Amino acid sequence: MPNQTISEFELPATSGKTFRLSEHLGKTLIIYFYPKDSTPGCTTQGIQFRDAYDEFQAANAEIVGISRDSLKSHENFKAKFNFPFELLADTEEVACNLFEVIKLKNMYGKQVRGIERSTFVIDSTGRMVKEWRKVKADGHAAVVLDFIKSL
Repeated sequence: MPNQTISEFELPATSGKTFRLSEHLGKTLIIYFYPKDSTPGCTTQGIQFRDAYDEFQAANAEIVGISRDSLKSHENFKAKFNFPFELLADTEEVACNLFEVIKLKNMYGKQVRGIERSTFVIDSTGRMVKEWRKVKADGHAAVVLDFIKSL
């Protein structure tokens, strides 16, 4: 998928906003997909992106997090941990399908469909320049920041 132009998509976002990919052209965009609001790994990952947010901004990069949770769940998660970036509610799996992040996972011996923790970097022209799949939450934000700084 890298070096591919990403199709336009639109999703409801926290803070009463609507996210449109086309409105983010001109800066680097980090899109991270995570399984579920307020779970340990997703909280760790969000906090680490939050803590490095100023450095991402200094590198002309914006961050958005996406999961299938409701907007209400996202608003609570964002407020609880003071995330400075928006969370997008992909309840219809629009972006999940676009980025092919829905996978069958084993949970307690059962096969369930869920989001595979993944991160994508979209450059200022709307082209994907990097992807990470099967991400480990802890330490990932630092890896992404290093990549952004190398651009």
